[in-house]
Amino acid sequence: MLLGRIFTQRISCIRRTQLSYLQIRLSCHFGSTSAISNEAKVDSEEDFAYADVPRPGPTWQRKPYPTPMKVLIRRAKEEKKARQENPCRVLEHAPENGLLVPDLIEVAHQVYNARESLLHGLSKLVDGEEAITVKKCRFCTEVHIGQLGHEIRSCEGPKCGSRSSNHVWGRGGIRDVVGFPYCYHLYDRVGKPRVGHKERFGVKRLPAIVELCIQAGLHLEDYPTKRRTKPVYSIEGRIVDFEPEEDKNAFTGNNFDSAREVLPIILDGDRLDVAGTISEFSARTLQSWLDMRSGATKLMKKYSVITCGYCPEVQVGPKGHKVRMCKATKHQFRAGLHAWQEATIDDLIRPNYVWHVRDLDGPPLANELKRYYGKAPAIVELCVQAGAPVPKEYRSMMRLDVVPPDHDEYDLVA
Repeated sequence: MLLGRIFTQRISCIRRTQLSYLQIRLSCHFGSTSAISNEAKVDSEEDFAYADVPRPGPTWQRKPYPTPMKVLIRRAKEEKKARQENPCRVLEHAPENGLLVPDLIEVAHQVYNARESLLHGLSKLVDGEEAITVKKCRFCTEVHIGQLGHEIRSCEGPKCGSRSSNHVWGRGGIRDVVGFPYCYHLYDRVGKPRVGHKERFGVKRLPAIVELCIQAGLHLEDYPTKRRTKPVYSIEGRIVDFEPEEDKNAFTGNNFDSAREVLPIILDGDRLDVAGTISEFSARTLQSWLDMRSGATKLMKKYSVITCGYCPEVQVGPKGHKVRMCKATKHQFRAGLHAWQEATIDDLIRPNYVWHVRDLDGPPLANELKRYYGKAPAIVELCVQAGAPVPKEYRSMMRLDVVPPDHDEYDLVA
């Protein structure tokens, strides 16, 4: 009896392998004919990869590294080997040598202008005559765009158990739609890249996106910064500047002329009040958001931006500050210091995802149908509700191809 079972199992396993081999041969034979049509479809329309809302990890767990740890270790070993072979050397590549990247100076001004245009557009869409209602929970960071707040039970604020995790909605503002974290301003990002704990009250703080533009070539009178005309030296890993004293404040050379030729556009109300409908105005605001993110991504490839692995603190520069202000997980073991790591574009410009509402005049979003609803950044949802077209990179995230059932039909859907 046992031998018979083993024999039948052996025969069935052989048949499965034969069928799988036959399927592979058929797919290889007929796949080449359909490959041409698939390539034509991809070439005909621009397809974006499926993107869903990133799920935040546990509060006690560190943020994932954008660059794998093995790559970081290999880079550190290569840098150490280069220092041992040549202890005294001139840094050739910008911006590590203290000079500006000429190709990114104009990008820095474009990012700054896009941010100013975005803030002006939000002031009209949130606080203007035809404003879109923005609601914020009084006990947590949840934000909703629409007249009626949703009924999804996702509140994690104080005493949420007594409310069955229901939100208590209040009026929101511009800061709830888009978030710009603040950082310390660095006068000399190469010579003195860190801010000490005792210097925390004497150094100005400003939005990190503005600090990134300043370090990339933007000139603002309220935030002076040191511009060099000659590269610095690296002696056994330490940065040494042999630039004469009389040339430290002199804005001469091609590196500074190109930085001051492109002046930032001062965006006032009269210049931006262009005649048009609210949908056209929202489309321009949304385009400013997209331009700002794309330009900031280009700047971050050259100019380092770091963030804490446990809290949302951000610092623009080669090194993080030493201010003991971290209150996240395991801060006692670090004496309040931040656990610095490489930052992403979402750390520099916080998107603040909200639920997408399809019918503004319909009932509020139900908790039972939340798996059928999509999400989008609050600025995208605000502009879409005002009449702007949906960007292609956010269509899958907003789940526009999903038809949610009615409230009395959700238990009939598999």
